[in-house]
Amino acid sequence: MADKNIQYKDTLNLPKTSFDMRARLREKEPVIQTKWTRQNLYSQVRAARDGGPRFILHDGPPYANGDIHMGTALNKVLKDMVVRVKTMSGCDSPYVPGWDCHGLPIEQKVLDELGTAAATMEPMEVRRRCRSYAERFVALQSEQFRRLGVMGQFDKPYITMDPAYEAAVLEVFARLLERGVVYKQLKPVHWSIANRTALADAELEYYDREDPSIYVLLPVENAEPFRRVFGLTDPAPIYLMVWTTTPWTLPANEAVAVHDDFDYAAVKFRHCDSQVIAVIDRQLVDRVLDAAGIKDRDVLVDNIKGSQLTTGSVMAEDLRYRHPLVAGKTCPVVPAHYVTHEDGTGLVHTAPGHGLEDYGTALKCGLEIYCPVRADGTFDETAPDWLEGKIVWDANGLIVEHLREAGLLVHRETITHSYPHDWRSKTPVIFRATEQWFIAVDKPLAGTQQSLRDLAMDACRRDVDDGGVNFIPPWGRNRIAGMLESRPDWCISRQRVWGLPIPAFYNKAGEFLMTPASVRAVARAIAAEGSDAWFDRSPAELLGDYAPADDPDVTGPEKFQPTELVAGVDIFDVWFESGSSWFAVALARGLADEVPVDLYLE
Repeated sequence: MADKNIQYKDTLNLPKTSFDMRARLREKEPVIQTKWTRQNLYSQVRAARDGGPRFILHDGPPYANGDIHMGTALNKVLKDMVVRVKTMSGCDSPYVPGWDCHGLPIEQKVLDELGTAAATMEPMEVRRRCRSYAERFVALQSEQFRRLGVMGQFDKPYITMDPAYEAAVLEVFARLLERGVVYKQLKPVHWSIANRTALADAELEYYDREDPSIYVLLPVENAEPFRRVFGLTDPAPIYLMVWTTTPWTLPANEAVAVHDDFDYAAVKFRHCDSQVIAVIDRQLVDRVLDAAGIKDRDVLVDNIKGSQLTTGSVMAEDLRYRHPLVAGKTCPVVPAHYVTHEDGTGLVHTAPGHGLEDYGTALKCGLEIYCPVRADGTFDETAPDWLEGKIVWDANGLIVEHLREAGLLVHRETITHSYPHDWRSKTPVIFRATEQWFIAVDKPLAGTQQSLRDLAMDACRRDVDDGGVNFIPPWGRNRIAGMLESRPDWCISRQRVWGLPIPAFYNKAGEFLMTPASVRAVARAIAAEGSDAWFDRSPAELLGDYAPADDPDVTGPEKFQPTELVAGVDIFDVWFESGSSWFAVALARGLADEVPVDLYLE
């Protein structure tokens, strides 16, 4: 029978601990973290590892526009784990947290809070409110990260809106200018109507969208060259047939593109109670006319090469067509290698102000880069008067109806296709030609035979033991390589106020001054006062002791007297700022003697 007086727990050899049986983390963690702060534990760890082998994990900055969430928490905890493991392995592994503070999300949030008052507010007041907003969330996120137990230089983080950081970004930009890869050009870019700014490819998301798909007849201005090329005697009126899913771009049509090596057919069929002859890619005749419900057709000729149809060729020197929406305007037929048999009619409606491939054709063929669409997505006064002031999405229906009434619409249907949207507003974007700043990725860097794309691809391909990058997981290498191979020149300018200004100055003739020396002069001013100086100071004050006459990169210095210049209004893409942190933090703070650092973890 058991002895009731015996305490059986005293008969067991159990380990003893001062840990409480209950965690009570909500109460204990603040006490522990307060103790760490009082002891200056992070500095003690750094001192203990001073002189050890360096291991640098560089912090890609989170955005200062809200509480931390599962993604940012996971990101920071993983980084903290890496730094702790390296530190316990004997490495000197400092960790400098950072925050991305400029950009549209913050500006848009502030404007939304201001409501109608924002329309009359000066840029400096908007910037002041944006700065206050960012500072609030930097402080909040900093506290939240430390509550997770993350250790680092939270008393001295890097903030992209700090003057020293901004000046370092301008130094990176000055070096790119020295390498000859920065340029300004009127060029079609992805444009957010909702936010009225240019966007880079990385700022796009793709969603399905319904749009009208139309086949349109473009009347030939002078039928004789066409009849001569095709050997026709039939008196029926002659048209070029094109296809588009963006009818709103037709006002900006400047040409029709054909492929030199394709065979084109002249097809006769009945349209609007009369016989017409249309030019269509031979391989697409049946697909196009079947879709339009045209069963009776007569292929008169089907073996004429595209090279025989282009305006200026020996046989078709005078071949032009009448613009379908602009009275009195005629346009040429031009060659283009990107014309395919996949979609459409084999004749491509070309609007250089609204497409990159069209833009390339325009440069080769001397076409106008014409864009009649304003920043708010409405047509300007150069468009047909019945379109002026209409937003592009509403213009689709108006244009389709105009073509129908003019007897030029062959077929209309609605299609669902993947379409680019602004990743912030989730609204569809357009291609719109504007003056923007770009970084060329395929132009050889000054003094070398390699471009930025070449250098990036080379680093991506090489193994880490050969000075390349070690990707974890390994499939990340192919993903990055695919992106690097296809990305176009980087549009780095944005049309907003909350950001680091692109330091370009303009004279009365519209010519710009921006050289490595002038940018570094502005960087000195911004290092002292921050980027608000761009809005507060005159160009002469911003340039300080800089003199165009002493700058070897300035041609005609008399055209750029600082007292007569006007400061530009574009700001840097926020990705350019955060992408410069390798220099502004890793090198400028002496964390690394050279780049790349040991680890990026995103």
